[in-house]
Amino acid sequence: MSEVYAARRARLRERWTAGGSAAAVVSRPANVRYLAGSSPEGAVLLLGPREDLLLCGQVPTGEPADGRADEQLTLQVIGAPDGDAAVAAADLAAAAGAESLAVEEHHLTVARHRALASVAPRLRLADLGGAVEQLRLVKDEEEISCLRIAAEITDQALGELLESILVGRTERHLALELERRLVDHGADGPAFATSVATGANSGRGGHRPSDRRVEEGDFLSVCLGANYRGYRCEIGRTFVIGTSPADWQIELYDLVFAAQRAGREALAPGVAYRDVDHAARQVLDSAGYAEQLPAATGHGVGLEIGEDPKLAPTAMGKLDACVPVTVEPGVHLPGRGGVRIDDTLVVRPEADGGPELLTITTKELLAL
Repeated sequence: MSEVYAARRARLRERWTAGGSAAAVVSRPANVRYLAGSSPEGAVLLLGPREDLLLCGQVPTGEPADGRADEQLTLQVIGAPDGDAAVAAADLAAAAGAESLAVEEHHLTVARHRALASVAPRLRLADLGGAVEQLRLVKDEEEISCLRIAAEITDQALGELLESILVGRTERHLALELERRLVDHGADGPAFATSVATGANSGRGGHRPSDRRVEEGDFLSVCLGANYRGYRCEIGRTFVIGTSPADWQIELYDLVFAAQRAGREALAPGVAYRDVDHAARQVLDSAGYAEQLPAATGHGVGLEIGEDPKLAPTAMGKLDACVPVTVEPGVHLPGRGGVRIDDTLVVRPEADGGPELLTITTKELLAL
């Protein structure tokens, strides 16, 4: 992997040197991991005029979940455990003769930015912007392989839950069980806080599990994902508990399923982000549910669960091949509940079979 990380840093170097900066400090943890292979707590990556350094406040623990740092990088532990590695990096860049330093202003606080300026007053600070995030958009096959395994783990955990008795158990208990099952199957942990929503809570995006107990006739909506070697996927499914679904439940489910299918089928290289959103949204819009729709139909996944691109009505940009995204339309009816269906897919050209579906748990409306 050393060659991969070195190539990523070389591509980034081309971007910031074109802007006139001699060195750069990457501080956003996901960006550090992308470029260095590991991101210990508080670590930053200095891409300097002489060498590249991974600076951190203490020796990395070596835990698998933290990744493995590129062996070609020099690891430097700063003197004070409570010191700021970004400030130390600016000091080192100035000492190495750099006259300018690109930083991730969108990640640094005002206080940290001022500290950088004060420790090396002769350095001209420039904004690196979202250069690393742009590099991260298109995944290589090693990254997609990690996402594929994360999806397999997630499908396994969800499948096992569906085989257990659910009536009488709380949302909170079911969420904890799902997260335990993710780890049991090889995940480093959950990709995000698992959401389990029942009855009137179902279909609500980002619902925090409560002590409400599952009852017969409920909609049960679940959203979870595994974190595997830093890469995160997402799946969302909705079921009916203990009985045949009511007519209104079947109608609503079929409508959301149709919207999700339209969004999935719209995924292709060159398609505008907002056109994917529109494909799914218009199905629900035309049925009179415009007011109940989420702000976006989906988003990118990778080292973070909510990264670029955003599949939203005003999003600018077009999809590339090998970009993993979620497609997750949903409708929540206050006081009644609702439906969310969520998959992680990788954008592929039609010649390669079209979008690759990573999360394969059935989307049939099951009565559990």
